[in-house]
Amino acid sequence: MSHTARQGLRNWIEIDRKAIAYNFKVFRGLIPKRTKLMAVVKSNAYGHGLVDFAQEVERLGADFLGVDSMTEALALRRQGITIPILVLGYTLPELIAEAAEKNISLTVSSFEALEAIQKARLPKPLKVHIKVDTGMHRQGFLLIQQKTLLSKLKTQTAKIKVEGLFTHFAAAKNPAFPKDTQNQVAEFTQWIGAFKKAGLTPILHAAATAGTLLFPETHFDMVRIGIGLYGYWPAQEVKAYLKDRLTLMPLLVWKSLITEIKSLKKGSRVGYDLTETLTSDSRVAVVPIGYWHGYPRSLSSIGRVVVRGSECRVLGRVSMDMLTIDTTNVPNARVGNVVEIILDETTASLADSSVYELITRLNPLIKRLYH
Repeated sequence: MSHTARQGLRNWIEIDRKAIAYNFKVFRGLIPKRTKLMAVVKSNAYGHGLVDFAQEVERLGADFLGVDSMTEALALRRQGITIPILVLGYTLPELIAEAAEKNISLTVSSFEALEAIQKARLPKPLKVHIKVDTGMHRQGFLLIQQKTLLSKLKTQTAKIKVEGLFTHFAAAKNPAFPKDTQNQVAEFTQWIGAFKKAGLTPILHAAATAGTLLFPETHFDMVRIGIGLYGYWPAQEVKAYLKDRLTLMPLLVWKSLITEIKSLKKGSRVGYDLTETLTSDSRVAVVPIGYWHGYPRSLSSIGRVVVRGSECRVLGRVSMDMLTIDTTNVPNARVGNVVEIILDETTASLADSSVYELITRLNPLIKRLYH
């Protein structure tokens, strides 16, 4: 990216539009033509910038957007996003009427949510997706609540349009152990039959990225693609299983600058609490990112960055707003050099975390530059 594009920035995140299009095409090609594709853009589009990413996938032909909250849904509507949006998380009762007004679909996963809709003064019927708990045991109606739920839905037809019926898989990321997912599919099938018998024909969806990749029988009417659209595998087991059949392209590169360099003697101690002692004469550089920006403190002394094509190790404690790195093996390193922050499965493992957590915790105030 040109210096002009990032002028005035010490830290920035570059997002590759071509990679977005590539990943979108991969998943569109995996599902039947009749099956809708929901792009899951919750949590600031997994750290990639909510509005910009949503605009990209809308242009590419996404059928739905999945968000966590009405805050995200309304932000998208304000920016002119017109395709259907489903709020996957909990919605406060005082926001239900606005959801109906702005044509935003809500998840209903409890009788309390149904009651809140019944009490709300709606400008028009609210589109809802009924979430059922087939084994994840997080959100959703249980099978034993099925008759009561269908009975209540019949009495609320003036206020509710049942647009969707969905569930979420708890353990779809390991192809060697399919039984749990198969059991959930079997239970979901019972729900489908009951809704059909009741005269309801909602959009059926169950598969997220892993389910879409490993269980084609779960594609139903729509799939919900999150982590895969951003170019990351949902788990190493999925990557190993499919590595010879398809590839994904990470979109995101986090960059910063060297702002200071100093030469220190062997035995010098570095950082808060002097946790690291240099074992040789070293050139130590400062990079203006820290845990406030989303770089995990757990990567102290073990994280890696890239300077002029060479990996450099983080020295000592990760501070709130700064890293110190060892540039001894980059003899031409100087102030102003671009630093690339490594965010991959290896880094996540070192941090005792996951790629999901690393990218979604990137500070939303860091400028995202789409190119």
